[in-house]
Amino acid sequence: MLGKGIEPVIRPIGYDWKIGISLITSFAAREVFVGSMATIYSVHQEDDDPQPLIQRMREEKRADGTPVYSLATGCSLLVFYAFAMQCMVTLAIVKRETKSWKWPLVQLGYMGFLAYIGAFITYQLLS
Repeated sequence: MLGKGIEPVIRPIGYDWKIGISLITSFAAREVFVGSMATIYSVHQEDDDPQPLIQRMREEKRADGTPVYSLATGCSLLVFYAFAMQCMVTLAIVKRETKSWKWPLVQLGYMGFLAYIGAFITYQLLS
């Protein structure tokens, strides 16, 4: 439900609800993104025929029939992660060092905005 709720916000940067959920879970650590995607695709599998994750992702389509995972989506995701302050531990350390929530929240907001805008521009240019 959370993924479907944030999908209108992340759709302009090329992401579906599955990528959105993985972005949220990767706040703990960026490496969690891959594990979250694998889990989502394993749970969301309709039949008992086990396909490799890469094959299921290649077959994933949007409502209009275009593939979810394209060059534009991949590059958008790379740009997003290059700019996003998406690590809970880093924010905790900044809070401890500055003895305030001001700078961690400024970092999270500024870098999140920068990541979103960069991912949006990248997706729009490549799609």
